[in-house]
Amino acid sequence: MNRLIPGTTMKFNEQARESAFSLISPVLEATGGLTLSQLSKLTGLEGTTIQNWIKRGWVSATKGKKYSEKQILRILLINMLRKAMKLEDIANLMRYINGDVEDTSDDIIDDILLYDILCRIIFTAEDEGAFDTEHVKQLVANEVAENNKDITDGEKLKKAMYVMVMGYRSGCLRTEMEKGLEVILDEM
Repeated sequence: MNRLIPGTTMKFNEQARESAFSLISPVLEATGGLTLSQLSKLTGLEGTTIQNWIKRGWVSATKGKKYSEKQILRILLINMLRKAMKLEDIANLMRYINGDVEDTSDDIIDDILLYDILCRIIFTAEDEGAFDTEHVKQLVANEVAENNKDITDGEKLKKAMYVMVMGYRSGCLRTEMEKGLEVILDEM
């Protein structure tokens, strides 16, 4: 299986299971952030796409030429959902969870924890081959309960995370459907 870490072009490894962002953070610490070209390689996104998300206010503006941890996390979260959801809906979902992109005081959960929890849920559901509604809701509830001390509104977060996990899964299914359709069209 050629499994990737959600929102990135990085191949999955066991370290990602518990803390997916921990594979990226050492590079940020060593370099003080990522350049646009490095971020493009990490995410598979065009630089103009990333810049457009900043112009629209979905990602905070850069200070200098490097992208910070917070910006990178927001880009990863948007990227992992964009194959299944409209960008405006993703932006609204992110606002529902963490309010104003520039203001962390209204956040329900830290972006690193949000990303890591989402990845854990996705990896577990993939391993178990179960993305049905009740199973995903249970995985979300378990993670929110385990991390409750770092979450200010668990009920709100559970609703949003369910949507995010199912959105990610829908994007994966869409990609598989497109591959199958491409094979059919090539045969025509």
